[in-house]
Amino acid sequence: MDRYPDISAHGLIGDLQTAALVTTDGTVDFFCCPRFDSPSVFCSLLDADKGGYFSIRPATDSYVTKQLYLPNTAILITRFMTPDGVGEVQDFMPVIEGAPASRHRLVRQIRVARGQMRFVMELQPRFDYGRASHSVEVTEAGAVFRTAGGMELTLHTAGRRPAGEGGTTPERVGDGLRATFTLREGETGGVVLESMGGQPRAISPGELQRLTDDTTAYWKAWLNRSTYQGRWREMVTRSAMTLKLMTYQPSGAPVAAATLGLPEQAGGERNWDYRFTWIRDGSLTMHALSNLGYLEEAGRFGGWMRDRVIESAAASNGASPLKIMYRVDGSSDLTEEILDHFEGWRGSRPVRIGNGAADQLQLDIYGEAADAIIAADDAGLPIAYEGWLALTKIMDWVADNWDQPDEGVWETRGGRKDFTYGRFQCWVALDRAIRLAARHGRPANVAKWAVARDALYRQIMNRGWNNEVKAFTQHYDTKVLDSSLLLMPIEDFISPIDPRWLSTLDAMNSELVSDSLVYRYNPAASPDGLHGDEGTFSLCTFLYVDALARAGRLDEAVLTFEKMFTYGNHLGLFSEEIDSTGGQLGNFPQAFTHLALINSAITLNRELDKRAAGLQLPSLAMAR
Repeated sequence: MDRYPDISAHGLIGDLQTAALVTTDGTVDFFCCPRFDSPSVFCSLLDADKGGYFSIRPATDSYVTKQLYLPNTAILITRFMTPDGVGEVQDFMPVIEGAPASRHRLVRQIRVARGQMRFVMELQPRFDYGRASHSVEVTEAGAVFRTAGGMELTLHTAGRRPAGEGGTTPERVGDGLRATFTLREGETGGVVLESMGGQPRAISPGELQRLTDDTTAYWKAWLNRSTYQGRWREMVTRSAMTLKLMTYQPSGAPVAAATLGLPEQAGGERNWDYRFTWIRDGSLTMHALSNLGYLEEAGRFGGWMRDRVIESAAASNGASPLKIMYRVDGSSDLTEEILDHFEGWRGSRPVRIGNGAADQLQLDIYGEAADAIIAADDAGLPIAYEGWLALTKIMDWVADNWDQPDEGVWETRGGRKDFTYGRFQCWVALDRAIRLAARHGRPANVAKWAVARDALYRQIMNRGWNNEVKAFTQHYDTKVLDSSLLLMPIEDFISPIDPRWLSTLDAMNSELVSDSLVYRYNPAASPDGLHGDEGTFSLCTFLYVDALARAGRLDEAVLTFEKMFTYGNHLGLFSEEIDSTGGQLGNFPQAFTHLALINSAITLNRELDKRAAGLQLPSLAMAR
């Protein structure tokens, strides 16, 4: 494995409160504890020397490695094949349900399927993004690492044999440990790394197997709740499980990605921290999961959203009542810092923690939130009284404040503009609130909302449409296209076969689509306050599939969809972007990408069923 593995060369494991990445050569190179947004324990993904890691691999360089998930689970298997034997490491985190926990377990079970294999284990934690020192205490049963700040990490061992029979006692190497051991065909062993786990102890093979069995049973039961029966079931299932793995169980809030600092261009500066809950990403994530029948998850996020809405309505002083992002517990201290001591993935600096975009004005969040609320209502999860009162206050604010520049959906740092997407989503917000009020007879300023909604519609059609380029554009004073507008027909702002929309779709195909992959926009034509370029944006590719399917261009949609699968990694996981050589870029895995995969699969499957049943009108396919 290179000093910095490809972003795609990872699998994801987690316990619903935090997560870890495991490379294809058996190295845990990213892990934050006790929460997704906590300081890192392992972060060699962002600094090979100072970040820390936990590796288990053969004690030879002559091996071939393969990686897969145990079917229908989040248990990751890394297999090693050598001339002498075949071994595997099975990695998972036992699921934690209920209140936030300080104790988290990373289980690494080792077995040999054929012949024998000598393994080497290296454990080098680096607490607080490599900024905190720690002590090490080694015992026969394992080791314990302690920081002055009170963080502890305990290594328990399982199936350890005496040194004379191929086993060994871990030895201290610098601030970490190293051990070598041999397993023969049919033998198993392993380790459990536990935060706040007390003194090291020997774990019996039976206990290790129970952890495996319980984790397997949880994930299989969860997947059995899915109502999805369409085509591409395997990809949809893996995407759903990935979204679940990135959802903080105690609050129901999903993070945008499991990582921080991975670049949108190798060596570039677009290296953000995505371990937080964006109103936009969270709303769309729960929309996707509710489409698969996961109403409990949608309800929990609805409760989290309700709390943010009530807090914001109570504290509003004329400013935007909702922040664009929060921590998973609902707090909003996201001060951006730079980790100057980290060199970044393949030299991509600066490495940032926190997120300076948290205080931006992004008007679109109100539309995505309202659309998620009405989707929950459609699924039988209506908004309660207090939540409705808070929502009406926020919609009153939207009706009064929609006609102003904002920073836009892509969080650019080039100043506020009259972004078409922000205006369109304000229309969505008011439209959904009006529908909810009418559906349930709720008290509201419906007349005021309707006036604002209709004014938005007319403004977007007059100023968002550029007659010279025959397309809706990024903002009112540009000819630049923006693929966020692919949501316009998806969210019923415009018919998917409206001539203006079909013209926009053709313009996007000419300017933003590259062999089925879709760019967000052209940074060179629309300066965004940052240096460098970026790859194609995988969310936008799946939105493009959805828009093609709705426009009746089904064969084109299917081909684009199938092509996109070839850019997923060996496990079906996607990061944020794709580079010019087909490699993955950006934080990993990316919720945006996986939720869009799910939604486009549902749309495409529905439209294909219509065509198979003879229900697709020929005029729709020919409307271009």
